[in-house]
Amino acid sequence: MADGRATRDGTGSADEPESAEHVRKNREHWEHEAAEYQQRNRAQLNRWDRLGWGVFDALEDDIHALGDVDGLRALELGCGACQFGIKVAMRGAAVTGIDFSMAQLQHAPANFEESGVRFPTVQANGERLPFGDASFDLVFCDHGVMGFADPFRTVPEVARVLRRGGRFVFNGTTPWIWVAWGDLEEEQPASREMRLDYFDMRSMESQDPSWRTTEFQLPYGEWIRLFRANGLAIDDLIELRPPADAVTTYDDYAPLEWARAFPAEHIWKVRKE
Repeated sequence: MADGRATRDGTGSADEPESAEHVRKNREHWEHEAAEYQQRNRAQLNRWDRLGWGVFDALEDDIHALGDVDGLRALELGCGACQFGIKVAMRGAAVTGIDFSMAQLQHAPANFEESGVRFPTVQANGERLPFGDASFDLVFCDHGVMGFADPFRTVPEVARVLRRGGRFVFNGTTPWIWVAWGDLEEEQPASREMRLDYFDMRSMESQDPSWRTTEFQLPYGEWIRLFRANGLAIDDLIELRPPADAVTTYDDYAPLEWARAFPAEHIWKVRKE
């Protein structure tokens, strides 16, 4: 299925050239931060008894974002150490994982061993997917590639590798929280103030020494037009609201009180026509 080298329980490389400076920058960040990230969030990520979405672990069995995946050919777009993909594979999907960070992927074999579930992974750039047309029934992403890559490059690629009727389901930040965060350089938690121009959002650069990334977001109308331009019909937009007693290891993302008042994360469900 992949044009790169893949293994059943390790990693492969697609040997693709970089497409933009932000890809190199974001890869360098994850190569440096992967070990600490995995250690810090292990208690949440490595719960094999539940499939949860996002910062506050919204349960798939409650929100039904993926639905029945049994027998589907599925691609996890930005799989990291494969915890989310493992849980999807436990539900019967034939999963392939892709991530541009070898440091992240190197944590996957231990999770395969711990969970008893294995699937092939490929190291490659999510803006240039090393797969043939119509290779997958489902592409899914929990933050992952869609937060750190240009949507004007990723969405056409996802549409290309999906079969007709295939679904793209991905969770990520919202325009709401971007406006509440403001400039990433200011390091402020989400507030009820509007700190960023809504219509000008596209990408932001973080200069935090521990989080040097370029991240992406679009206004809602631009997302809709981008999906439609690539033959993707919108089935749903699930705005995640954590329960009052929610806990998370991602305690720097958004205060719980804020995330209960405004959507800090949402899941797009789109389908290839």
